[in-house]
Amino acid sequence: MLGVFGLRLSRRTSDFYVAGRTVTPGRNAAAIGGEYLSAASFLGVAGLVYDTGVDALWYPIGYTAGYVVLLVLVAAPLRRSGAYTLPDFAEARLESRAVRHLCTVLVVFIGWLYLVPQFQGAGFTLRLVTGAPERLGATVVLVVVVLSVAAGGMRSITLVQAVQYWVKLTALAVPAGVIVAVWWATRGPLPQVDSSWLLPLTGEVPDRHHLYRTFSLLVALALGTTGLPHVVVRYYTNPDGAQARRTTVRVLWLLGMFYVVTIVYGVLGRAYLASSAEDWRADTVVLRLPAQVVDGVPADLLVAALAGGAFAAFLSTSSGLAVAVTGVLNQDVVRPLLAKVTGGDHSEVTGFRLAAVVAVLVPYGLSRFFPEVGLAAFVTLAFVVAASTFFPLLALGVWWPRLTVPGAAAGLLVGAVLATGAIGVTVLVGDRPGWAGALLAQPAAWTVPVALLTAVGVSLATPHRIPRGTRRTLVRLHTPESIPTGALGVPARR
Repeated sequence: MLGVFGLRLSRRTSDFYVAGRTVTPGRNAAAIGGEYLSAASFLGVAGLVYDTGVDALWYPIGYTAGYVVLLVLVAAPLRRSGAYTLPDFAEARLESRAVRHLCTVLVVFIGWLYLVPQFQGAGFTLRLVTGAPERLGATVVLVVVVLSVAAGGMRSITLVQAVQYWVKLTALAVPAGVIVAVWWATRGPLPQVDSSWLLPLTGEVPDRHHLYRTFSLLVALALGTTGLPHVVVRYYTNPDGAQARRTTVRVLWLLGMFYVVTIVYGVLGRAYLASSAEDWRADTVVLRLPAQVVDGVPADLLVAALAGGAFAAFLSTSSGLAVAVTGVLNQDVVRPLLAKVTGGDHSEVTGFRLAAVVAVLVPYGLSRFFPEVGLAAFVTLAFVVAASTFFPLLALGVWWPRLTVPGAAAGLLVGAVLATGAIGVTVLVGDRPGWAGALLAQPAAWTVPVALLTAVGVSLATPHRIPRGTRRTLVRLHTPESIPTGALGVPARR
């Protein structure tokens, strides 16, 4: 219903891409929480706590810390850039179509990498709750996301995601409160764990490199948040840079409330659940736990609430990712292709809706072939790629005037190749003990610095390729909205 209401409000191009740049901090923060708290957060964090204990707490810490980096480095400048998408920002800052096209490829790759586990999670959630085939759950998410994104774009999705954050928090917190109350009243069992579950920096792989793995994980999650396309595009929807900063502060509170609740399921899962079933996977702890604590209709109601919250997570995250991918596909692929094939121009709305179908159908198909990996672990792959590519581009593009077109392109390519290569090797050969296994399984600690140094080194070697409008662009990025940029000889913001 909210998506249909958004359709009535969406008429202009900016409505579809950035919700008309009129989203208030409170609503935008709830919408960010709605799309950011994905299947990995709703189900995966509890599964990681169940599996690895204290070490899993680094995941919510890293996810939340990413917004501190956003707040300090890029939130307000991104809004002041006047861009619609990450490729828009790259082209405005570097005045290069080649860098723009490279960013388009990376946005689509990261978006699809992030969408695959949403479809997988929807599939096993519906199968566990109703016994339906896994494909049905993924298909439901596919249809709903395509209809909502194509109908009203960002304006429609903002309304839906803001509501879905509170739906997810309520669906997770109320059953958790009931479970804790029953456990306390009946003096239920204590978690059955070994010493490594209670100690930090132990990990699942028996080697001595857990400190590096943990540090690299935090680098990936904190810096990767800054480079996630569906997160960055949210900052283009605020009215100004000050509102973008206020949005980030509110997001920190909302994420903190959510992640505290997920820990309950992982800890009490160790008390009530054993991993002996043939179809067992840790990501199902949240959905299995109520039936072990209470009986009959109350258990069914709690499971139904959790399943509804899980689907809200799948839908809201998938919608945000679909909008981000759709925007760049439409601008750089669909509309130019339509114009070439038909010999005429097409409206932004037509291209946006066609791009929305492509943006969602491809990862839906890929989800049928990818191996089953823990949801939080799978999503971390997207964070590693984002941290190794877009974080260097944004940090240098916003704060370093000597960034050149070859430097930016080299940093993006090197970061993408190294991060994807390391992850690919780990997927093929598995996580191995020793330094080689640690460096490949958690590569962000070295891929991000290498990408940054590559961009800086190539830029210093090509000073003649600094864009002519660099100083003017940086003035626009860093000038508060209270000072009209037109008075400084800078084009007005969009």
